[in-house]
Amino acid sequence: MSYQVLARKWRPSTFQEMVGQEHVLRMLTNALDNQRLHHAYLFTGTRGVGKTSLARLLAKCLNCETGITSNPCGTCSACVSITAGKFLDLLEIDAASRTKVEDTRELLDNVQYAPTQGRFKIYLIDEVHMLSGHSFNALLKTLEEPPAHVKFILATTDPKRLPVTILSRCLQFNLKRVPVEQISKQLQHICTEEKIQFEVPALEQLAEAADGSMRDALSLLDQAIAFCRESITTDDTRRMLGNVEQDSIYRLLTALSEKNGANLLAEIAALAEHAPDFHQLCENIISVLQRIAILQVVPDSDEKNAALIALSEQLSAEDVQLYYQIALIGRRDLSLSPNPKQGFEMIMLRMLAFQPSATEPQKKVTAQNTAMPIAEKKITEPTKPVTAINTIANDEWHQLIPKLGLTGMGLALASNCAQIDMSDTDITLALSHKHEPMLNAKLIERLEAAIKKCLNKTVKLHISISSDELNTSAKKQEQTKKDRHASAVKAITTDHDVKKIMDVFGATLDVDSVKAID
Repeated sequence: MSYQVLARKWRPSTFQEMVGQEHVLRMLTNALDNQRLHHAYLFTGTRGVGKTSLARLLAKCLNCETGITSNPCGTCSACVSITAGKFLDLLEIDAASRTKVEDTRELLDNVQYAPTQGRFKIYLIDEVHMLSGHSFNALLKTLEEPPAHVKFILATTDPKRLPVTILSRCLQFNLKRVPVEQISKQLQHICTEEKIQFEVPALEQLAEAADGSMRDALSLLDQAIAFCRESITTDDTRRMLGNVEQDSIYRLLTALSEKNGANLLAEIAALAEHAPDFHQLCENIISVLQRIAILQVVPDSDEKNAALIALSEQLSAEDVQLYYQIALIGRRDLSLSPNPKQGFEMIMLRMLAFQPSATEPQKKVTAQNTAMPIAEKKITEPTKPVTAINTIANDEWHQLIPKLGLTGMGLALASNCAQIDMSDTDITLALSHKHEPMLNAKLIERLEAAIKKCLNKTVKLHISISSDELNTSAKKQEQTKKDRHASAVKAITTDHDVKKIMDVFGATLDVDSVKAID
C-alpha cells in the first residue's frame, strides 16, 4: 500500500475538524442550518489555510443525501464520492491552467443541464484571479443569475486582482492565517494518533516555520519524520529548518547590551559553524526584540523566560527600537552582501556602532513614565501657562547649553527653554507652549544628568509652560543665522562685478541659494 502524505490523510472531513477559521465556520454553519444559501461563495486567504478543503466540505453539506446540513454524514454515496474526488457534479477547475475565454465558455455551456448525481452542480474554481479579463466577462452573467441547481465556489490568494463586478456578486469569506498555537496543538494530535514520538518544542518550531499555513505545517511534519526517524527532537528539527538555539539569540543581545564587540563576533563565529539560515536568524532576532519591547512597556505580562526578562532590564527602550529597525532593514538587504555571514556581522556591528551619546544615560523606560510623559515627579512646576517671564539679563543658561554635550531631542528641549532663575541647587526654565509636546520625564532626566556631569553637582531642574514669546538659545541662533544670511546677500548684491554681470545678462539673484560661510 502506497504511503499517503499527511496533508492529504488529515484533510478535514467535517467543519469540526477544521483548524482555525472559526469566524468562517460560524457563518457557514448558520447559513446552512437556516437554509439561507447563496449562489456564489468566494474564499480568500494565503496558501494552505483551508480554502479548497472548505470548498469541498461545503459541497458535501449541499449534496449530502441526508439533506442540506452543516454536519454531513460522510457515509452516503455523495459524501464518499466527494472525498474520493469522483463526484460527477463537483467540477474543480484550476484557473491558472485554464485562463482562456474559450475554456470558460466551454465550461459554462454545461451550466444549464441538471446535476447528474447530486442535489446541486458545483463549480469550484481555484486561483480564480488568474482568469483573463475576457474570461471574467464570460463568467459574469452566469455568476449573477445562475440556474437554481448551480452553485459557484471561488478560491483565491489574491482577491485584489478580481474585478469588483465579480466581488459584488459573491458572498466573501476571508480565511486568516492559522495561529502558531493551534497549528502546534494539531501537530501534537496527529503525532499522537500516528504513534510518532515527539518533543513539544520541536513541533512548535514546525508550527512557527509554517507561517500560518496548516498545509505547510503538515508537509514540514512529513519532512521532520523522514529526517528524525524514530523521534522528532528539538535539536534535529532545528538543524532541519536551519534554525539556531534561542539561547544563542540571547547571548548575541547580551553582548550588545554589554557593548562587547569581541564577544559579539565570537558568538557569530560559533553560530556560523552550524551553517544557519542568516535570513531566518534576523527574523528570530526581530521576534525576540519585539517581545522585549512589549515586556518593557508591560512588565507585569505573563512572560516567564528569565533570559528575556533580564534583557528587558539591561537594554534601554531606545536601544531596542533601534536594534529592531536595524535588523528589519538588514534582513531586507542581506542578499546584497557578498556572503550571508559577512552581511549578518555588519548588521550586528551596526547595532553596536549606533549608540546614544555618552552624556545621555541609558535608563530603561518603565510603564509609569511612558504612560505619564508630563505628570511626572521630575516636573515639579505646574504646567499651566505662565503669563509673566522675567529672564535674567546675564543669561547663564544660554552659556551653559554648549557645554552640556547634548544631542537630538535633549539639545532641542534645552535650546527652546529660557532662563527664569538659576541657583546652586535649582534651575528654573520656561518653555513656550508651542514646544510643549517635547516636554517629558525622559528628556528632563537627560538634562539633569548632563548638568550634573558638567557642573559636577546635583541640580534640580524645573520647567514650566509659558504663553509668552521667549528669548531662547534656539531663537538667538535663528536670528544670528538670519543676520548672517542678510549680510551675505547684501555683500553679493553690492559687489561691483556681480552688479555688472546682472546688468549685462538681465539676471536676478536667487536669495534662497545664498549660503553664509562660517
